[in-house]
Amino acid sequence: AISMAIPEIFAPRCLRTMILPLLVLFGCASPGTDRPSPPEVSPPRIVAIGDLHGDLNGARAALRLAGAIDATDHWIGDNMIVVQTGDILDRGDDESKIMELFRRLGEEADEKGGAVHVLNGNHELMNAYLDYRYVTEGGFRDFGDGVEIDPADSVLASFEPGERARVAAFRPGGPMAKVLAEQPFHVVVEKSVFTHGGILPEHIEAGLGAMEATVRAWLLGEIPMPEWIRGDLSPVWTRLYSSNPDSAACDVLSSVLDSLGLDRMVVGHTVQSTGITAYCGGRVWCIDVGIAAHYGGVPEVLEIQGDRVRSLRSGLPGG
Repeated sequence: AISMAIPEIFAPRCLRTMILPLLVLFGCASPGTDRPSPPEVSPPRIVAIGDLHGDLNGARAALRLAGAIDATDHWIGDNMIVVQTGDILDRGDDESKIMELFRRLGEEADEKGGAVHVLNGNHELMNAYLDYRYVTEGGFRDFGDGVEIDPADSVLASFEPGERARVAAFRPGGPMAKVLAEQPFHVVVEKSVFTHGGILPEHIEAGLGAMEATVRAWLLGEIPMPEWIRGDLSPVWTRLYSSNPDSAACDVLSSVLDSLGLDRMVVGHTVQSTGITAYCGGRVWCIDVGIAAHYGGVPEVLEIQGDRVRSLRSGLPGG
């Protein structure tokens, strides 16, 4: 191929007429047109884990099933993205150990180009608004270290002595409430939105960012609790999409996903007795399978990679 052009001032017209077709033939007339295309980048592997409710063995089993950790509980997931959709708290004794495990794995994943997202569920926020009906005796003991108890505190005095440390830790402004303040109630990864209960049209109208900021401010003790935290319209309490949704619920779901420009929603909150279940033509995936010992479920996680969505299931309770 000809690699150097002949200046027009020196090239006769007949020679220029001969050269130009050759340049076109060998690709020299349009530099760069024959460069190889960049290699296609595979979409990230996303694994979602549902409610864990204080069961460390269940959490480990789910993470190993996902391919996120090795036998020593260290990250091996490379650039995998793990989303835990809330309800680490209550019903079991290992809450703080699970929270610490996910915190450390988040740091390890970040070093490898991966990520770990832990969301707030209704049980996280219940602890912040002082509803401790589902806390075990071990759970009350678990958060006592480093928490100061003021004997003159009327709120703490209304609880039993063995319960006061947990109350002081999780009430708004407390050290554990500040940890929860760093966790959102929803996250968008690629074409999926993950949340505990569900995103409703009311949330889109109010603005998800504004709602997240309000929850954070409340958990930090800066504002009173917003009323919408509780009840069927709460993003951590609604079961509209996870309890055998009918066609009307599916229409609501579609309107929400279309407004967000997303393909699917992934939720926990409602135990699916037959395992991970898809409704509404695969636009919502319900992943609370009762992994925790309280329910005796079999570990199962949801894997998403590009347009492929599938469940990964263990054969035995606890992995």
